[in-house]
This record gives sequence, structure tokens and C-alpha cells, in this order.
Amino acid sequence: MNPLTAIPSSLDIKKIRDQFPVLHQRVNGKPLIYFDNAATNQKPKQVINALVEYYQGYNANIHRGIHTLAEQATKAYETTRHSMQKFVNAEHVEEIIFTRGVTESINLVASSYGRVFLKENDEVIISGLEHHSNIVPWQMACEEKKAKLKIIPITEAGEINLDVYQNQLSARTKIVSINHASNSLGTINPIKKIIKLAHEVGAVVLIDGAQAAAHLKIDVQAFGCDFYCISSHKMYGPTGAGILYGKKELLEKMPPYMGGGEMIKDVTFEKTTYNDLPYKFEAGTPNIADVVALNEAVNFINELGKDQIAEYENELLAYATKQLSAIPSVKLIGTAKEKVAVQSFIIEGIHHFDMGQMLDTRGIAVRTGHHCTQPLMERLGLEGTVRASFSVYNTKEEIDELIESIKRIINFLK
Repeated sequence: MNPLTAIPSSLDIKKIRDQFPVLHQRVNGKPLIYFDNAATNQKPKQVINALVEYYQGYNANIHRGIHTLAEQATKAYETTRHSMQKFVNAEHVEEIIFTRGVTESINLVASSYGRVFLKENDEVIISGLEHHSNIVPWQMACEEKKAKLKIIPITEAGEINLDVYQNQLSARTKIVSINHASNSLGTINPIKKIIKLAHEVGAVVLIDGAQAAAHLKIDVQAFGCDFYCISSHKMYGPTGAGILYGKKELLEKMPPYMGGGEMIKDVTFEKTTYNDLPYKFEAGTPNIADVVALNEAVNFINELGKDQIAEYENELLAYATKQLSAIPSVKLIGTAKEKVAVQSFIIEGIHHFDMGQMLDTRGIAVRTGHHCTQPLMERLGLEGTVRASFSVYNTKEEIDELIESIKRIINFLK
């Protein structure tokens, strides 16, 4: 089969791959095949160049300086805020809070919103699909407030049991926190329905969008969510940057997460007056360079088009799933009807770590282990899986190499 058949007409995969310098190298003597995109994806030249240009051309602290470099840096930083507002379709630009990524965004909400609005005997609901970053902060908040954490069970296919979820909801439910797409299984959750049901009992909803930002259309107004979290490094941007979207009326009621410079209007030893949104939640010198470069990641995605990216990645996923299914000793883990381009699997008689190491000797990067979803693995009765996750710069030819390598390893170990 031609590895590039059925590519959306507007996507030139070779041209796309040429924009990613890291892809053009050999690992262990083999051409690199990078299938660890759910952990972090690679960065195009325009993102890398934006980092270099900031540090070489206008490195300065932002917002408080009046000199030329400070004003240039501030403009570039705030340009990204406006880009992210459009990217998620937030109503107000001040609803975009810059953080270090999804983990910090969730911790901010759990700490700040939870501190004010979570009371003893209240309930927080998460799902059995969650990453540790969407489990531990809520455990901490519930422990502090003597609230209860409830877990929505999942089916064997890796989908949320919506009937159980609906029965779990009550007047005691204050927060529902769910991922948009699972990092381990790729499952796309029906977040609009989840949000609607939660709002009917007066709960607020946070969506972990780490695995969705580079793949799915995000419209926080259409979703109706109260909070939405994104990490830059999973959408072709730098590490250490991301956003928290929050509804303005909620953010205004929440206390600051951290204290320091920028998040204040006036400070005396007797009292501090906090700054307006969004700066109330952005204490200290931020990660300026990486936020500036994030704007180029947004531009990269917009230039390709979310629909085109999704169409091509879905084709890669379908192709890989079919090929893996044809190997007798391979068992697919996570078979939800709606998925992003993630496929986990196990191989009879071969530990996932061993498979990952042997694939690496062939230049193929996959993820092995529990993927920071230990409760999910326990539910599935597994120690871990091999996870192949695909991006727009991957090809069916690379998938063929993965399949051929797996077959050779299985035959070698017989």
C-alpha cells in the first residue's frame, strides 16, 4: 500500500516533515521514527526560531518596563494571549491565564477554587481514565476540605460509563474534572454531555485538554466548560508553558494561587490589593520566551488546519490499528469508537519495557509503562502497555517499519 495514500489534498507531508529538524537524524544507526507524540511532540523550525529571536533580539522582562526591548517583549507575550483566546474561542482575553502547563493549571483550580468553594462532605468527580495530574490535586483538595472524591468507572473498551456518572451526580457535586482525550488509550470523551449533566446539578467542570489541543477543535463557549487546560509542548510548542482558560466570573471570585510581583496593584505591610485578571494569577517573571514561541505553534496548527490534521491522523490510527490487529500475539488496549491518534497494546510473552527497548534499537521511539495512569492500568489488570502515538508528520511507511520490527522481535524471542 502506498504509505501516503488518502492524505488530505492540502497536506504535503514531506514539506511538513522538513519543518522538524529533530526528525532528520539516525538513532542507533536507524532513521528516527518518533511515535511518542502523546508524551510530547516535536517542534517546527518557526517555534525554534522564535525562541532564538527572543533571546538574541529583545530579551527583557515584561509589563513593567518602559524601554524598547521591554515593550517589544510585552507585545509578543500578549500577542500569544490573544492567539490562545481565538484558539479556544474564549469570550474575553483576560480569561486566558498563562501557566507552566496542564498540571499547574489543574493545581491552580484545585487550590484556588477549591479553597473557597469546596466544603466538608462536598463531592468531586473524576473518571477512571485520568492522568495523575488530574487525580492527585483533587485528592489533596478533598483531603484538606474533608470532601469526597468519586470515580466514574470505564468500560472494557476504555469509555466512560455515562449511566453511572449520571447517577453519581447530586447537589453535593461541586466539581467535575475530566480529560478531553485519554493519554493512555486515546479515548475522546463526550465532554459536552458530561458538562451539561454537571451543570444541571450546579457543579463546575474542568476539562484537561492536554491530548486534545493539537488534534481536536476546541470551543470553550460551545462546550460550556468552566475551565479548560492546555500544555504548549503537546501542540508543537515549547515545554514549560500552557494556559488555563476560566470563565471570567469564576476567576474573579477565586483568590490568587501564588503571591509576588505582577499579581498585585498595591502592597503595604498591612494589606495587599490584588491585580485584575489575568495578572492576578501570573505572579513573578513568567516563562516569556516559551509563551512567545507558543504563538508560532498556534500559527503552525492554524496554517495546516485542525480538520486536515485530524483527518490525516485518523487515517494513521486506522492503518496502525489494522496492522497491529493482524499480529496474533498482539492485544489492543483501548478500543473506544472515538479516539485521538493513540494506540496502546501488549504482546503475549514480552514485557512492555523489553519491547520498548528493542524497538529503540531499531530507531523507533514508543512509550512504555503506565503512562502516569496507574489506576487505569489497575482497572485493566495491567502493569503497563506499549503506546504508539501519531502526529501529522508521521507516515504509514513509518508504521510499516513499526509492524515489521514487532514481527521480527516476536519471531526472534520465540
